Order: sequence, then C-alpha cells, then structure tokens
Amino acid sequence: MSMVPQDARVAAIRSILTRLGKYSGLSAERLRHTEIDAAPLLELLSVRRHARRTGASPEESILPVVREVAQWLPPTDRLIVDAALSLGLFRDRVGVGLDVERLYADNLGERREALTEQWVALHTLLDVEPVPEAPTVKRLRTVSEHHAFTALAGLLATDSGYPMARPPAGQAAEAAPAPRGVVTVIGDAVIDHLYRVDMFPDGDGAASGSFTGHPGGKGLNRAVAAARLGIDVHLVSAVGGDEYGRRILEFIEAERVHLDLIKVVPFAPSLVTAVVLTPNGESRIIGCRDSRVQLQDEDVHRPELRSALESSDVVVLSFEQPPAIIEQVLAVVSQLRPKPPVIMCPTPSMAVPQGLYQHLSVVDYLVGTTAELAALLPDVPAESADDIARLLRGLGVGTVCTVENFQCAVASDTVETVIDHFPQVLKASVGAAAAFTGALAYRIVNARSPLTTADFVWTTAAMIPTQKLGAVAVSMPAADEIDRIVRLYARPATDRG
Repeated sequence: MSMVPQDARVAAIRSILTRLGKYSGLSAERLRHTEIDAAPLLELLSVRRHARRTGASPEESILPVVREVAQWLPPTDRLIVDAALSLGLFRDRVGVGLDVERLYADNLGERREALTEQWVALHTLLDVEPVPEAPTVKRLRTVSEHHAFTALAGLLATDSGYPMARPPAGQAAEAAPAPRGVVTVIGDAVIDHLYRVDMFPDGDGAASGSFTGHPGGKGLNRAVAAARLGIDVHLVSAVGGDEYGRRILEFIEAERVHLDLIKVVPFAPSLVTAVVLTPNGESRIIGCRDSRVQLQDEDVHRPELRSALESSDVVVLSFEQPPAIIEQVLAVVSQLRPKPPVIMCPTPSMAVPQGLYQHLSVVDYLVGTTAELAALLPDVPAESADDIARLLRGLGVGTVCTVENFQCAVASDTVETVIDHFPQVLKASVGAAAAFTGALAYRIVNARSPLTTADFVWTTAAMIPTQKLGAVAVSMPAADEIDRIVRLYARPATDRG
C-alpha cells in the first residue's frame, strides 16, 4: 500500500472521481482515453485484486470495484455517487416508477435533474426516509456531491469494502482487553429470521408468534462465542453485497471479530436462515442458500487465508461450506508445521461424508450431537453414542465430544467422562453448541498441557447461559459468567473407566 498520508489519498481519489463523473460517467473506455491521471485509482489494492482474479485490466476493474464499495455508503450518499458516476446500481429496477434512462443519461446535468426529481422514490426503494429533503441541482453540484465523493474516496482509500465501525459522536471507543490466542473460524454468516411461536403448527394449522431478525450463522456464532472470551478471532465466510451484508459485518466488527477474511459478493443477497422457536427452546430451521454466497476454490488458496491458518492457535470448521471446500481446508491445515488444533462441528449434516475420512486424522476435536456424529457414518447401522465415538476415533479423530441436552460426553485417549450436572431449564438451545465450541477453543488456547476433565466441565458450563429465547449470537457468555456457573453448580463429573 502507498505510504501517502490517508487524508491526501482521500483527496486525490475524490478529485479523480469528481472529474471522471463529468459527461457520461465512470467507465473503462473513459479511463483509457482520459488525460486525467487515474494512477491513485489504478493502484488500489482492491482494483489490483479484482484484475488478478478476473483477468480484466485495471481500467476495466475500477468500475466494478467502485460499484461494490459504493454499496457500503449511507443510502443518500450511495444515490448521489450512483447518479454522478452513472454506476447503474438501479438499472435493473425497471417497473418500479424510476426513469433509469434519465438517471443514467450521458449528460451529468440531466442525471442530476433526474436524481432530484426521483429523490423520494429512490429513498423509498431503499426503505429509508429521504433526509434531507431533495436538494436543488445547485446544492447537489456544490455541496452534496463533494460530501458523497469524500465518503466514497474514504472507503476506497482504506482498500477495504466496508466502513469501519465507530463509536457514537462524543463517546470514546470501549477499551478492548488484550486478546489471548488466535482462532480462525470457517463457516457461514447469515441473517437469522427468528420466529417465536407458541407451538409448532400441526397439519394445516397455523401458529401465532413474533418475528425478529439478527445476524447469526454457525460460523458467526462460534466466532462471536470465542471473541467474547477475549480471543483474537478471524471469521472466514461470505456475505452478499446488500443491506443484510452490511448489517452482518457491522455486528461482527462490533463483537471484535476480524473482517479481513470475509468475502463480499456484489449484487448477491446475503444468506437468510429461518429459525422457528418454541417456548421450550426447540427449533426448526430452514436455510435459504445461494451458491454465489459461499467460499470458492480460489478463496481457500488465498495467501491471506493460509497466513491466518499458520498463525492460528485453533481452527474451527463447520459444515456450512461446500464439502470440497471443507476437504481443501483440512488438506491445507494438515500441511502446516506446527499444525494448529482443529475443532470440527459436523453441522449441518453432509449428504456424502465419506470423502472426509482421509482427513479425519487432522481433526483434534469433533463436536456434535449423537445424530450429527452418526451422520458421519451413514454405512454403519444405528449404534450407541459410545460406539459412534469409538468408530470416529478409529478413523483418526483425537477427541469426540457428544454435546446435547446441555450435557457432554467426552471420549479421548486421556479423558473419558460424562458431564451432566448442570441445570436444564429449556429442552434445547440453538446457541448451545456454538457456546461450547467457543469455550473449547478458549481452553485449548490457554492450556499448558492436554485438556482435562476440568476443562470440559468449563466448556459444558458455557452452554447454560444460552437458555434464553433471543438472538443466538447475543447469548454467548463471557468468561466470568462461565466461571460463575462452574462455581454455582460445583460437583465432580462422572468419570468412566
């Protein structure tokens, strides 16, 4: 990255964009034939990455990069730069009362007029109030565009695709405790549509209830669970370039989870999971997938990911990404020296898990319910939890943790125990497994020797505070809360053998 001071970079990029916005707007053709020195744009890391990934020229890469980054602007600024640069963010919104031909006309003056005339309609389309009221063309030209271009240039100058979270005006950022250990979590980050119902409907019946939406996903929840315990966490995932994606990233960053390995897929919707939850904590889950919003082969082989894995004290992996991606990650980790401990959470169940068998020796801790663990052995008749654990250990897994009903059965070469003395006030909890996994990563990071029964008592206790009917990630406990639970219900675990 250039060593030019950040304010100077922002000013330079803003000036270039302002000049390129004249006439027909920003385009690769304009960049090829303009006398404007566009080097600060062409040298952006995000532009170079796009060119390398797609095979396009730097000039051809600027427009898609600017379009993607513009999606992270506040709605009003986004509308202004869209029209001024003729980005075409709303070109496919025909039939919704917009005159897109005038909004993206070849003449900047006409684009400005169209923006002021369609000000309310465009804000309504983004589901926000048009604040302030529609500016005059003169104010748009002399004040509003300068403000919007400054915001866009600021995002581009960071070489990131999203704004950094900031404390409210006049409020200092809360001091974060120094993180202990590094954990890389690979999984999904979604928006959970949480439906709280009195009971699951039968047949043609209907259920009454309430609805809330909140960032979630098995990967995100585990990343947040570890971060709340003071661990330095990187989440490897993909989100869409939409409002939900921005909301997910803002939440993740507020929880002090790194965003550097999260891929933003422009013009794709972020993943949504419907969670139907009854008063006793039982749930039914419907995942809405989009094949565009997931990790691809090239993501696994990015040097940034390999560097993160090499520096990790623990790697956590769920089954939300495609099987080929999971296998590739395990293959990469197996080559690292020293190899970081791996926690695998086999959820959601994989249709054909046999391809993983060659990689199970990489897995140090396998965490799942009896059903999830049994699903890894589809060719084996129904067995007891003990038999399932023994078979999986025979395939190379170091430690098997069967976790359900706020209890844990541990099977390894050094620990054979059942931890079942903590209270259960709900039948189930959507976030229990995530809390257990985050706590397990914490104990591994802080262990000076192989984990003992006391470590697994602590990780099991982490599930107890999740017995709350709210957003899953929000229920992840801090270390002092887990300590309190352990002390409150202090009893020896039941050892076997």
